[in-house]
Amino acid sequence: MADMTTNYARSKEVLPMDPHVVLTSHTAHKSSRFIEIKWGAADPADRGPIVGTISDKADRNAIGSHGGSYSIYRALSIAQGTFPTDHRPDLTDTEPTTRIEPQPSWSTPGEIVSLDPWGAGIARHFGHHLEDGYNIQPTIAVTQAHLQLPEIAEAIDANRLQVDGHFVGPEADVSVTKVAIDPVWHLPSMAARFEIAESDLRRVLYMETGGMYPELVTRPDLEILLPPIGSTTAYVFGDIADLANPEVELTLRVHDECNGSDVFGSDICTCRPYLTWAIEDAARTAQRGGVGLVVYYRKEGRALGEVTKFMVYNARKRQDGGDSASTYFERTECVAGVQDARFQELMPDVLHYFGIRKIHNLHSMSNMKYDAIANSGVEVVNRLSLPEELVPADAQVEIEAKKAAGYFTEDDVSTTELDDVIGRSLDE
Repeated sequence: MADMTTNYARSKEVLPMDPHVVLTSHTAHKSSRFIEIKWGAADPADRGPIVGTISDKADRNAIGSHGGSYSIYRALSIAQGTFPTDHRPDLTDTEPTTRIEPQPSWSTPGEIVSLDPWGAGIARHFGHHLEDGYNIQPTIAVTQAHLQLPEIAEAIDANRLQVDGHFVGPEADVSVTKVAIDPVWHLPSMAARFEIAESDLRRVLYMETGGMYPELVTRPDLEILLPPIGSTTAYVFGDIADLANPEVELTLRVHDECNGSDVFGSDICTCRPYLTWAIEDAARTAQRGGVGLVVYYRKEGRALGEVTKFMVYNARKRQDGGDSASTYFERTECVAGVQDARFQELMPDVLHYFGIRKIHNLHSMSNMKYDAIANSGVEVVNRLSLPEELVPADAQVEIEAKKAAGYFTEDDVSTTELDDVIGRSLDE
């Protein structure tokens, strides 16, 4: 402990930056401290730790760096002189509040390709590497929290949800375990999942990021990429160990980010209503002895981004005939070039991380999500669509367009002409 404290104190010193920049490094430059990654190994000692930090460049065995999109903010802080270039995190007391035990999926080829299942237990699994001076950072963190949402209070008032003092507290708060997961991509396994050549995947990633990572095309020995994208957060209602037990009822919502609705309550879409309804049902499932899970993926605007999303909103409401369900998908494609850029092939990795093999209640109308889950080997018993009474008035355009396009629904598909389903104008 004394050594760790000393290292932490020393790391607070802001050191001068090395002005020399190496644009790329080739295989011949591999140091004697380089740790080979054996992706899918059942023993973390055999698998090896992911070293994406740049404090000791010779130790690195991954492309990119920790922190995803936040690495840019770290760079700005370093450039400003307020962040130590050789910082090593003090991991004292940071270990998960709930341990996620290894699952067979962690070592089954192809089951997990976009996250590091050993990423939460760095000190436990790779302590000897830390002692040897390797700067290894966790890519998964687990903590406890209480959620307070007005929709939960409304559910309690409506007698749909009961205060039990354990899962749901007297302040209309819901107890959860939160799991933050940074992306860690194993490029060979990812290429295999998408059925493309790894060389093609590397080349396109290199080109479409403006040549951000030359190692993608010059270092085929580096199989790990820490992409500059957002993380994923899982919210568990009940015993986290029950996620891997197919005999325990599991209610699941896999939710793609929608800042406007989820955070600010915009009523042009059904995102927040679906999210909060799933949270309510997940809590209710935990109360009757099951377990609930809501996984929140950073894929804003169908992975097209919020700027594109808002431009689509404008185009929808300014077009001839107004915001019509008949042109809902067409407007997005006209602006973005594609209706949906999310692809869901990586989404089930989080489910495999928890060892999930059976979902009793899936809150999703998306066939893309359902197909990805089912095709990954996870059984889905029931699918639940969003109740009609929870659809905001201006979101009728979205929901009717999706139903007409074949999205799952438990309700009858409306016989109303899609041209007649019109949303608000921009000035309303």
